Amino acid sequence: MAVAQPVGVYEREDLLTGCQAVAEGIRLANVDVIAAYPIRPYTEVMDAISKIIADGKLVAEYIVADSEHSQFEIVKHAASVGARAFAGSSGTGWMYGFEALVVTATDRLPVLFLVGNRALDDPGAFGVEHNDALAIRDMGWLLCWVATAQEALEHVLLGYRIAEDKHVRMPMALAMDGAFLTHSQHIVRIPSQEAVNRFLPPFDLGERRLHPDNPVSIAPQVNEDWVMEIRRQNWEAARRARRVIATAYEEFNQVFGQRYRPPYYFEEFLTDDAEVVLIGMGTVAMPARTAVRRLREQGHRVGYVNLRWFRPFPTEELRESLRRFRAVGVIDRDFAHGAPDDGGVLLHEVRSCLYPVRERPAVVNFITGLGGRDVSIQDAIRMFEITQEAAREDRLDGFVTWVGVRE
Repeated sequence: MAVAQPVGVYEREDLLTGCQAVAEGIRLANVDVIAAYPIRPYTEVMDAISKIIADGKLVAEYIVADSEHSQFEIVKHAASVGARAFAGSSGTGWMYGFEALVVTATDRLPVLFLVGNRALDDPGAFGVEHNDALAIRDMGWLLCWVATAQEALEHVLLGYRIAEDKHVRMPMALAMDGAFLTHSQHIVRIPSQEAVNRFLPPFDLGERRLHPDNPVSIAPQVNEDWVMEIRRQNWEAARRARRVIATAYEEFNQVFGQRYRPPYYFEEFLTDDAEVVLIGMGTVAMPARTAVRRLREQGHRVGYVNLRWFRPFPTEELRESLRRFRAVGVIDRDFAHGAPDDGGVLLHEVRSCLYPVRERPAVVNFITGLGGRDVSIQDAIRMFEITQEAAREDRLDGFVTWVGVRE
């Protein structure tokens, strides 16, 4: 999306990987505490941050932990005393720290974690799958996927802005596809510190800050007396987050130019007159958009919807968008063995979103790209063809196609 940029907002352009772009975002966000236990493919974030600190470009506590679990505990406690904190992991490392991840969400501590999406072992694989990040989808985390290095840097800033808002105060998981984005290089515009400071206020935990002068109880054993009320408070925070997300993007655009268009939670590509669309998350957007261009040259009315925010799920906005089409093909770079209709995780979110629509589109599902396997332009074209067939047959309930798997 080519848009005019305000003068003086960006200080330079650089060739960066997705991991390096996140590190630049951490520098610009002036993060106070960073805990590191690197595991690929997110490792380079910590390499880049350590160099930024060594070069005197960021003053922060950089703590090398003895495990992922300890790493997550460090930043959780740092946030509780009012420090802006960052950590990250991938795949099995993310699973190892799961206890701390759940507690961080329950305690409403607004840390930001990068999830360099990686397949879960066994069998071993360093390639991308989305199941690692999706494991916390119902635990009280904000969960967002980015598709480019530019988006990665900007969503570090947006992530802190949203997570730390007093109406939200939820941890933020920023997910990016391993290798396809973590290690690929992009031209990235680096904002000026002055512009970032106008957008991102200092972290203030307010009355919940843990301090000797402010005795509060964190994570008490409340049992049946208060658990329901606490769950309800977190539920309300997640509901409020939708409004805060929209406001944050509006404020971001005011500072940095019209980088993002409403409804912000997802981005549509050539959908104005489309009859059939695919929807997916992360870097699958690249082959899908190219497939759209090629099929449109042949006269096919197709489009692509790139879902950015998975939690909170943009139910009303996505429902209004997808109800316009005759058929929707949902791309899952994940697995949900034994799920309804044997579909993927995203399929069920999309179908549930569309259920109240009386004249809803046919919905079909594609499971693809697991373990880091490439999703080609031809794969995307095939997915469009199957979705077009579903539109012609007027199917309301989907069928699942594994794309790119050896029979």
